[in-house]
Amino acid sequence: MNYEEMKKSLSLLESPIEKLEMVMDFGKKLKPIPEKAKCNEIFGCSSFVQICIDGDKFYGSADSAMVSGIVAIILAMVDGKTIEEIKNMDLLTEFNSLNLNFGASRLNGIQSIVRFFKNL
Repeated sequence: MNYEEMKKSLSLLESPIEKLEMVMDFGKKLKPIPEKAKCNEIFGCSSFVQICIDGDKFYGSADSAMVSGIVAIILAMVDGKTIEEIKNMDLLTEFNSLNLNFGASRLNGIQSIVRFFKNL
């Protein structure tokens, strides 16, 4: 599922709980990380998160269902983009436009993932 499809699916839901359940469903669809991928642990998240790069493709994983969904959304946002395009994107504003209700610790983690992409 690409980012526009994710965004549209989330926009059709009014219940914050249903939105968060959908985010967790997105996380279940993360692609497996190739063995040769270079992985980076994302510090600042309360969960263990890694973003991996293999060629021009990004992969990710997290040790919680909700954070896996967050990773899936952000990976979908950058999918198919060059590093320069990613650096010029306002990932945080776009992510916030999804109107998901996360607590402070999740928001810190989201900012850490975005910072990783800004520093590619």
